[in-house]
Amino acid sequence: MDTNTIVKTADVSVRVMRLEPGSATDWHHHSVVDDFFVGLKGKIRVEMRGKTAVTLGPGETTGVRVGLIHRVCNSGEGEAEYLLVQGIGPYDFIRED
Repeated sequence: MDTNTIVKTADVSVRVMRLEPGSATDWHHHSVVDDFFVGLKGKIRVEMRGKTAVTLGPGETTGVRVGLIHRVCNSGEGEAEYLLVQGIGPYDFIRED
């Protein structure tokens, strides 16, 4: 995974994230911040435990509320890219099994 940070403050993070084909983030949740995703390139799949997964193409959006266990997968054939906006509050990344 490749990351390009656009904005980073104590309460907000905005990054462009890139995933290679077949790759995914670890299952995790956040104790304070919500995630907001915008598809930029390729296809990403936002999987949430206990919820229906959402597949995003360029320009499509979804969000994940604080505390919800989730991960992001590249569900396309090529590289996938998405904008990740996180806030409001201090960032944490709590891995899940």
